[in-house]
Amino acid sequence: MRRFRWFLFFLFFGSIFIAAFQAQPPAKAKTIDVSGIWEMTVDTPQGSMPPTDVTFEQQGEVLKVSMKSPRGDDMKGEGKIKAEAIEWTVAISTPQGDFAILFKGKIEGETMSGQAEMGDFGSMGWKATKKK
Repeated sequence: MRRFRWFLFFLFFGSIFIAAFQAQPPAKAKTIDVSGIWEMTVDTPQGSMPPTDVTFEQQGEVLKVSMKSPRGDDMKGEGKIKAEAIEWTVAISTPQGDFAILFKGKIEGETMSGQAEMGDFGSMGWKATKKK
């Protein structure tokens, strides 16, 4: 009987000991840094627009964005990044009035792509590559 108790004792505490050392710490979310200049093209129904540079300044998950409109006007905005998902909004002035463009996409290494939502004008695909 005494041997059986020792057997149970070692079995119980041995299992706890093994389980404790096999436990993995929780995986940290992958941090992606998009800071810098990216060359972006937007696909319109009339074809691809000429490439434009987009500059990202990143502080944690918060982005500050600057880019040029198709007419060459400065556009500034803010956004966020969470894991591989990126999103930012810029304001643009047109003869028809001011409106916002919401860019949403996914980052894959040195490239990213997604959709630009342009209010009543619909949405268009975009892609960008980080400049060296």
